[in-house]
Amino acid sequence: MIARTSVSRMLLSSLMWIITLASLQANEEKIIELYTTNTKISIPPGESVSYSIEVKNNSDEIQFCNLGVYGVPSTWNYSLKSGTYNIRQIAIQPRGKNTISLKVEVPLKVNKGNYRINVKAGTASLPLIVNISKQGSQKTEFTTDQANMEGHSKSDFSFRTKLKNRTGEKQRYSLISKAPRGWQVIFKPNYKQATSVEIEPNSTKDVTIEIKPSRNVNAGTYKIPVRAMTNLSSADLELEVVITGTYEIQLTTPQGLVSTKITAGGEKNMELIVRNTGTAKLENIKLSASKPSGWKAAFEPSGIEILGPGQQRTVNVKLIAGKKAIAGDYVARFTASVPEASSDVSFRVAVKTPAIWGWIGILVIFIALGIVIYLFRKYGRR
Repeated sequence: MIARTSVSRMLLSSLMWIITLASLQANEEKIIELYTTNTKISIPPGESVSYSIEVKNNSDEIQFCNLGVYGVPSTWNYSLKSGTYNIRQIAIQPRGKNTISLKVEVPLKVNKGNYRINVKAGTASLPLIVNISKQGSQKTEFTTDQANMEGHSKSDFSFRTKLKNRTGEKQRYSLISKAPRGWQVIFKPNYKQATSVEIEPNSTKDVTIEIKPSRNVNAGTYKIPVRAMTNLSSADLELEVVITGTYEIQLTTPQGLVSTKITAGGEKNMELIVRNTGTAKLENIKLSASKPSGWKAAFEPSGIEILGPGQQRTVNVKLIAGKKAIAGDYVARFTASVPEASSDVSFRVAVKTPAIWGWIGILVIFIALGIVIYLFRKYGRR
């Protein structure tokens, strides 16, 4: 009976001690309180989250609190600061409060879900939840807002793309393409021509891709695959170029003759042939002439509105030599042009003195001879 009483008293004493200890701990926890507005924040992989935390002292004495952050995954980084300083302990005035900041950096390679973190100051604890909104991975993103362009065979196609390094390390990307034979592809990271580019973790760089088609390309749609790659990651992007046709024009003469004769002040009518030797229609063909000073040239028609592929048109040109042109050889050049192409033909023009001047010369000679004979007869006997 005595033994049972002793055991009962021991159990009662232990229970009272546990209750007293719990009460003391509860009172101690109430002395320091932690508070932040947002306790559950959702972010994607590779981002960071910041908390502003108030540490409040409810006692009448200065409290020295050891600080700690628990539950942060080993691959994550965090910092606990007061102002600009990293801290592990703070002193709080009686009935006062301090503000500390917690920044948690989430890596790119992380699983989707909730991650629980505890911030402690003394015996006070503040539970936080970081929600990772999507599954993370170590990958590269190669994107563009405009992957398709259209133009003629002599156009230069410029694509603006973005290359993002979604890995956790700095990467050097090799830039390569698989364009059709004869095509030229130029990469310009940050507007400077290069074959590779370095990108910091979770950073993006602009890459301009300039594409020049082959000179003899036919009309059609062409796929231009491009790739950015490292030993760890790569990304592909497919660009599309639509060639509407080739623009080629030829200016010649019906028989291929490029020489003629003309008299000073006279005119010469000549025929020119304008041919569309490309695969795209030519619009608003302009005709022009480069000629000696004082000469004139007139085309009929003065221009050609439309000329389809394989078609040709005869143009008459009236060339008028200058009245003061002296005898000799001159060059007159005629040009047919559109914004995309042009062609010209040069004529060697031989200028001769008009026949009337020959007859006038003969007449002058006879007049002079007649005067001499007259004078001889009149004064020869004296």
